[in-house]
Amino acid sequence: MDYINLGKTGLQVSRICLGCMTYGDPKRGNHEWTLPEEQSRPFIKRALDEGINFFDTANVYSDGSSEEIVGRALRDYTSREEFVLATKVHGRMRKGPNGAGLGRKAIFAEMDASLKRLGTDYVDLYQIHRFDSNTPLEETLEALHDLVKAGKTRFIGASSMYAWQFARSLYLADKHGWTRFVSMQNHYNLLYREEEREMMGLCAFEGIGVIPWSPLARGRLTRQWDDSNQSTERARTDEFGKTLYTQAVDSDRQIVERVGEIAEARGVPRAQVALAWMLSKSVITSPIIGASKMGHIDDAVGALSVKLSEEEIARLEEPYVPHDIAGFS
Repeated sequence: MDYINLGKTGLQVSRICLGCMTYGDPKRGNHEWTLPEEQSRPFIKRALDEGINFFDTANVYSDGSSEEIVGRALRDYTSREEFVLATKVHGRMRKGPNGAGLGRKAIFAEMDASLKRLGTDYVDLYQIHRFDSNTPLEETLEALHDLVKAGKTRFIGASSMYAWQFARSLYLADKHGWTRFVSMQNHYNLLYREEEREMMGLCAFEGIGVIPWSPLARGRLTRQWDDSNQSTERARTDEFGKTLYTQAVDSDRQIVERVGEIAEARGVPRAQVALAWMLSKSVITSPIIGASKMGHIDDAVGALSVKLSEEEIARLEEPYVPHDIAGFS
């Protein structure tokens, strides 16, 4: 396993992050495809055995049960000093006022609830899951700063938003002497490269660690093109995922086919080609991969050894056409 500093911090994370949305009680929340605890634990153990030390979850994943499962497994399998734990806040966790969003009251309550579910005194990275236009940004940033000063999180990060919103967040933190965001968890892969227009350049200039979600485009880059996209249980039931890849079908199909051609020529799985493309970008810190089969972890780790040529990278990128913004809501 290779390790890298998260942005300009001294925090060292594995070049692969295990996303834990896959692990949760399928009877809680709206993710029918998640794996219950007994089936989830072997994946967390396998990731640790492969040298992955970076684990990402969120309070809303399976109504908090993802945090519970991940927290218990990590406590059982390793010591707190050996792993980097990230979670997120923004989505609705209860009905009524202050049950969602990034107001000070909600942030403080959700941090304490996440720590309880995770079974730890602190998280390494606390991220705002989305931008909250209903709350003054200054209120959100000061609340996050206070959590850092209280020792409940070591660092703070952000997720999908417009580059101007992220730039304003960094500016306000600097202006007031508050803790800065150190990472950006954004939607980025071979089928969705809109982040290259502004966000990636901003992150590179500001020294922000980039930890993309959906690096394999919800599995579309790992298999032959399927017009119906009904080949897996998750594809059939993931309502949010259905909103992400509905454009530029001909272009997307060409990219998927080229991933397959390069994978066949190299004798490696398609997932390794798609991840190797992403890892070739200097701005990328650690793609967040999901794993519902052990081979998914093996493919992700194996991608670290696949070095694509400039010609292969150009061939993968050439069919891309602009897409509408997707994943901010």
